[in-house]
Amino acid sequence: MHVLAGKYKNQRLQSSLSPKVKPTVRRLREALFNYLGDQIEGARFLDLCAGSGSVGIEALSRGAGHATFVERSVKFCHFIMTNLDTCAVDEAEADVVADDAVLFLERAHADETLAWDIIFYDPPYGIDYGPVLALIGAGAGLAMDSLLVVEHVTDLELPAAIGSISIIDAMEFGDSCLTVFAPRLNQIG
Repeated sequence: MHVLAGKYKNQRLQSSLSPKVKPTVRRLREALFNYLGDQIEGARFLDLCAGSGSVGIEALSRGAGHATFVERSVKFCHFIMTNLDTCAVDEAEADVVADDAVLFLERAHADETLAWDIIFYDPPYGIDYGPVLALIGAGAGLAMDSLLVVEHVTDLELPAAIGSISIIDAMEFGDSCLTVFAPRLNQIG
């Protein structure tokens, strides 16, 4: 797996060969960052269920100002840190947090200073997306103009609206889908 574009282009990233891990494939990363375009420049990026960190590192490579990587596996947090070192990412540009996505968002919800411009949520397929989506829909981690991008299997139908967020776009790629949510006006408090 390589960084696709930007200042870390072609850097090789370490990942696991475990069949339980499904890194975001090249075509989905390309589609995600083509969709985000200039919005990534200077953005605070949250990579939830980060795995090897490829999506957050791609965000940094393309100009994000800061990336927070949340991954419950300590082993994968080490992969992320190795990949950040390989790319020579400045320590001030990234945080790696070994935590469960729900617990992390509960703390973020209690601390209004923790907000991201773009949240990318890519959990293992087959888990219940509901608790994380409900927390983000309640405002956890959201800034006024935030985007939430959820990677999921195409067959999984996500609710059109959850709390303060609603679907604004969806892109299907074979068995995978990227669904984009944004806050509805006057719903973030």
